[in-house]
Amino acid sequence: MTSHETTTPPGRPATAARTTSRDVARAAGVSQAAVSLVLGDKWRGRVSPAKAEAVRTAARDLGYRPNLAARSLRMGRTRTALLVVPALTTEFFARVYTGAARAAADHGFGVVLYPSPDGIGPARDPFDSAAATLDGVIASSMAAEALTALRDAGLPLVMLDSDPGDDRATATVNLDIADGVRQLAAHLTALGHRRITHLAADVDSWTFALRARAVTEALAGVPGTLLRREPSALAVDAGLHAAHAALTAPGPRPTALLCDDDIIAAGACKAVRRLGLRIPEDISVTGFDDLALAVAVEPELTTVRLPAEEFGEAGMRALMAVLDGGDAAAPALPVELITRGSTAPPAARP
Repeated sequence: MTSHETTTPPGRPATAARTTSRDVARAAGVSQAAVSLVLGDKWRGRVSPAKAEAVRTAARDLGYRPNLAARSLRMGRTRTALLVVPALTTEFFARVYTGAARAAADHGFGVVLYPSPDGIGPARDPFDSAAATLDGVIASSMAAEALTALRDAGLPLVMLDSDPGDDRATATVNLDIADGVRQLAAHLTALGHRRITHLAADVDSWTFALRARAVTEALAGVPGTLLRREPSALAVDAGLHAAHAALTAPGPRPTALLCDDDIIAAGACKAVRRLGLRIPEDISVTGFDDLALAVAVEPELTTVRLPAEEFGEAGMRALMAVLDGGDAAAPALPVELITRGSTAPPAARP
């Protein structure tokens, strides 16, 4: 029996034996050696990408589970990765986990999820007793303060949505957040909006600092644009209060609210209606992320769709490349502007 085959549990008849690597090889049209290379993540340069994908697909379809204990002993690894996220209170990080876990399963890895107990902010001591049982870590920049202990643990670290120059990271994987902001700004200005308030997430992280810079830069080149900024926590009520402050501040009222995420935007929509205004006739509102919430509000939100599951997969693949001594560099994942009913040209001035 190869190290990739699973044994029949005690007391189970031999006729009920689980799928073996031979079954996977037959289904994928490759040799057992190729199955071993692919599932051991040693296939690069020895098996074609198409055949590697065929092996992974066959293994998933057949429910094949390799003998991880034997492989771990041979490779000196625990085959476990830690995913550190700030919260699971929104679906974005749940989808990141789904993608990471799927990619991990293709490599015979397990994923330990560590969200912040406080929702938004750093997790507490995730490495306190875990370093000896982990091969590596994937972490969001929003939970970056949880990573101080990595310097002592010596674990490889892949940072998501993080400054590529962060010296704590072994590798970084990013979404093209700046391009998403530019797409939103271009959409609003093309509609004719010139008085725009940025409802900016009041979170100290690289990704939200990047959004603020991108908004400023994108609108700086549009003549006659008045950009204001109102901070908001990542909550519906906070978005409501921030939007109310923006819409009732002295001076000309903004015609568009550009929000750092869909949750803030949902609160902004509530504020607009409570002031007796209409969306999008009086005020246009945009979000960011394209959560399920974006189509739960009325009118539905114009927003930027982030490929969260693909993001998680890319992070896990980068960690696997690091562990194998390969190149973990990857281009930023593209994002997509989704236009819906919450944006329209501004009302004509009286």
